[in-house]
Amino acid sequence: MAHSMTGYGKAVAEFPNKKITIEIKTLNSKQFDLFTRLPGIYREKEIALRNTLARLLERGKVDLSMNVEVLSRDVSSKIDHHVVHQYHEEISKLALGMNEAPPQDWFSLLLRLPEVMKQDTEELDDEEWETIEKAINRAVDEVNAFRRQEGQMLAKVLTEKIGTIRSLLADVEPFEAERTEKVKARIYEALNNLEGIEYDKNRFEQEMIYYIEKLDVNEEKTRLAHHLDYFTETLNDKQSQGKKLGFIAQEIGREINTLGSKSNQSGMQRIVVQMKDELEQIKEQILNVL
Repeated sequence: MAHSMTGYGKAVAEFPNKKITIEIKTLNSKQFDLFTRLPGIYREKEIALRNTLARLLERGKVDLSMNVEVLSRDVSSKIDHHVVHQYHEEISKLALGMNEAPPQDWFSLLLRLPEVMKQDTEELDDEEWETIEKAINRAVDEVNAFRRQEGQMLAKVLTEKIGTIRSLLADVEPFEAERTEKVKARIYEALNNLEGIEYDKNRFEQEMIYYIEKLDVNEEKTRLAHHLDYFTETLNDKQSQGKKLGFIAQEIGREINTLGSKSNQSGMQRIVVQMKDELEQIKEQILNVL
């Protein structure tokens, strides 16, 4: 069953003092490309997270964001008295050297300066990360559900396009006998217009047969029909195989191109152009198949 590479999932991990919202968005890409936005405390888990997501999502451009909403803030910030005194001393010297009066609101100014507030270092708890991992897995499940739903729509479109090419292939047959007869008639007419030329009729018939066989498209039609069947079979496989579908589409294109190169009849050429148009649309859709 075809899966799309486009997906979205969201999950929440709740704790007594904070709520963590995890969002995962995926788009099409040839490889697995992960972009993360994690708070500093969780950065140590990025490599393990990358391996997990690569296993669960396989392929695509993956954007994971983790937003922390603090519900009740513990007092973990402290004023660095030493830094405050250093700032006060430096500003006083600067004001004196510039013959400027020190600012009136010293206290407010000093508290806004860098490094005045010290943050206690927060360590990641194993139990907390286990809860976050479960939330990430729930978000991944939503992404995969989204991908399956989008994949069903993709499969429907691709099946219709393959069916159209199959129908166009059947439309080629009525032109074949007519095309062969027209080629023969044109050659005979050209030959009869040559006055005073004698030729070996047996040899002529042999050459005619050889020439007609070179224009025969039965082999291309058979191979093209086989590729169309193989494409449908792969599309309905239990595992989504976007890359394999891409390779089969290339083979379909080769047979259509050969059919076009052998076609010297306007009706057949129009059919080939329609086939190529359907195939281009198929290739565009395959880019988003996992």
